[in-house]
Amino acid sequence: MSQHKVNQRAIRFRFLGWSRSLTVVAALLVITALFRLDLDSAVVQAQATLKGDPERGKAKAALCAACHGVAGVSINPLWPSLAGQQEQYLVKQIKAFRDREREEITMQPFVENLSDQDVADLAAFYAGLSPCP
Repeated sequence: MSQHKVNQRAIRFRFLGWSRSLTVVAALLVITALFRLDLDSAVVQAQATLKGDPERGKAKAALCAACHGVAGVSINPLWPSLAGQQEQYLVKQIKAFRDREREEITMQPFVENLSDQDVADLAAFYAGLSPCP
């Protein structure tokens, strides 16, 4: 067999090896994506089981008003307005502060002892308010 044909076969086998590797990587990425979607849907279902009560949330929001405003509209640009935010977004962010996935030294003392129901109530209250102008 000529040297040229040997080189062609070697190149073809190397390509097939990469092709198989890429196929395995692609399959792993698809499996990971599907697993992630399954986890995300489980989280959404778990969050959806707690129904927030805006009236209870209003009572619990008294401390929050100092920074985020009585009507959820902050007058200080360093603190976000919460009025009119999406309820699930608020749940996610409050839990992230509470669970220390998102660190903010000024928030930690206020959220560290909140139950999931407290979080749902606060989120329902702020989501029901008119957003800032």
